[in-house]
Amino acid sequence: MAEIKKTLSQAIAGRRATPSFDGVPIPLEDLKQILDAGLHAPSGYNMQPWRFIVVQAPEQKKKLRAASYNQAKVEEASAVIVACGDADGWRKDLDLMIQLGREGGMPESYAAQAQTSVSNFLSGFSREQMHGWLNKHVMIALTHMMLMAEVMGYDTAPMEGFEQDKVHEVLRLPMSYWVVALLAVGHLKGPDKFYGGRFEMAHTVFGEEFGKPLK
Repeated sequence: MAEIKKTLSQAIAGRRATPSFDGVPIPLEDLKQILDAGLHAPSGYNMQPWRFIVVQAPEQKKKLRAASYNQAKVEEASAVIVACGDADGWRKDLDLMIQLGREGGMPESYAAQAQTSVSNFLSGFSREQMHGWLNKHVMIALTHMMLMAEVMGYDTAPMEGFEQDKVHEVLRLPMSYWVVALLAVGHLKGPDKFYGGRFEMAHTVFGEEFGKPLK
C-alpha cells in the first residue's frame, strides 16, 4: 500500500491538469492501487462497464500521442490510462454481476428482477444513448483513479482530446468499445499549470428549485 501524501481535500483543492511530465516509471503496485480505485467506483445496476488499457511502453505512447492531436503529455506521462466503456459488457457480465451480488447478500428477489430489468433497459438503447450511459459511469471510475493518484503524490491530466478511430486502431480495441477519456499519470516536470479559478457556489448551486439560493 503506497504512502498517502495528501488528504482528499488537499488533492481536490490543489489538483491541476499537469502540462508536462518527467516520464519516470510508476511502480506496478502503485499503478494497481490507482486502478483498483477505479474498479471500486459505483455504476448503474453495478454493471461496471469500464475497461482500462494502461499504456506505458515508449513506442506505444508515441502512437497514442499521434492519435491524441500530438499532445506531448501523452508521450511524457509515466502511464496513460485509456478509459473505455464496453457497449456489450452488460450482455457478457450480467450473470457474473448477479453472482457477485448474491455473494455480497443480494436478495433472491432482486437477483430475479435484475436478470430481466437490466436486459430490458439496456437492450433498448440507441448507439448514442449507450455512449451517453457509458460516458457517465466510466467518468466516475476515471475520477476515482485521478483522485487516488493525487492523494498518493502523483500528478494527473484527464484528457478528452483524441480521435476515437485512431485510438481504436492503436490499441486494437473491440468494436463494442467506446473511448471516453485518457488519464495521464506521473510526476510534474517544470512549472505547474496556473489556477484557472472556480465559480462561486451561488453561481452554480440552488436550493429546492432553480434560482433559489441554498439555505
